Amino acid sequence: MDVQFLGTSSGTPSRSRNVAGLALRASGSKHWYLVDCGEGTQHRLLRTSLSVIGLRAIFITHIHGDHCYGLPGLLASAGLMNRSEPLLIAGPPAVERFVRAVIDTTELRLPYPLDFATVEPGWTNDTLPDLRIDAAPLSHRVPSYAYGFTEKAVERRLDIGRLERDGISSGPGWGQLQRGQDIELPDCRVARSADYLLPGRQPRRIVVAGDNDTPMLLAEQVRDTHVLVHEATYTEEVLQKVGPGPQHSSAQAVAAFAETAGVPNLVLTHFSPRYQQGEGKLSMNALEDEARAAYHGALFLASDLQRYALDRHGVLAALADA
Repeated sequence: MDVQFLGTSSGTPSRSRNVAGLALRASGSKHWYLVDCGEGTQHRLLRTSLSVIGLRAIFITHIHGDHCYGLPGLLASAGLMNRSEPLLIAGPPAVERFVRAVIDTTELRLPYPLDFATVEPGWTNDTLPDLRIDAAPLSHRVPSYAYGFTEKAVERRLDIGRLERDGISSGPGWGQLQRGQDIELPDCRVARSADYLLPGRQPRRIVVAGDNDTPMLLAEQVRDTHVLVHEATYTEEVLQKVGPGPQHSSAQAVAAFAETAGVPNLVLTHFSPRYQQGEGKLSMNALEDEARAAYHGALFLASDLQRYALDRHGVLAALADA
């Protein structure tokens, strides 16, 4: 599985960061998924290998503009590129109202169908070919959700020792067994695939959270999760000055939660534009230092267009070709 950040700023874009957007793709898949679609997302896509033709579904965490104002333009561009496949848009109820209002007022005619899914506590989706999706409610000024993405298919290795003990010689039949197919042997025995496959590894799982001031709300959803992507809009010091009104998290709070929950990989994003590169209280270094003091797993501070790959062992790594 891999993710690519299309925007990592909160509220407004900066010279180096666009507002929220994240692309996610299962291993070996030709299509991809989008989580949030802030203004300018389609411009960021032009700097990637991703195409709106291969986009299978969009998941909006909440209705605030920096997470959804890019939707109308992206949908219209997909139509102009002659997209024909249906597109799923999942999000809180306000998302469908917003999109339909833009379609009606601008007389937008799309050559492909939109399938809307209303996300609420306990919502799941098992219709996509490669991933199971679940949603958990968060704490923000409007309904906000975190989406969990779990791969469906896990490759399984053959039990070579048992095959040899049972006198099943290597050949095309081994490949059929590994693909889940039973085979008939020369002596008329039937070898069942399930008898010769070793237990599979744990399915890879990534949780991408929307805006949220209470990371502990994710305690159940991040169980058996390999990667948590969560906002860290402020340092704790700035958060205390800003106050609870915006309902965002600090790097310290998210990192402390991830440490307690045992999440092995944490990616912070959605940074206030006040934080710049360099040293000082209003620097990206300050955010990173605060998080590292509370969290001892693999920590990443996302940047626009950076890609990360999650391997079969649950190890997340930044890709050099971002």
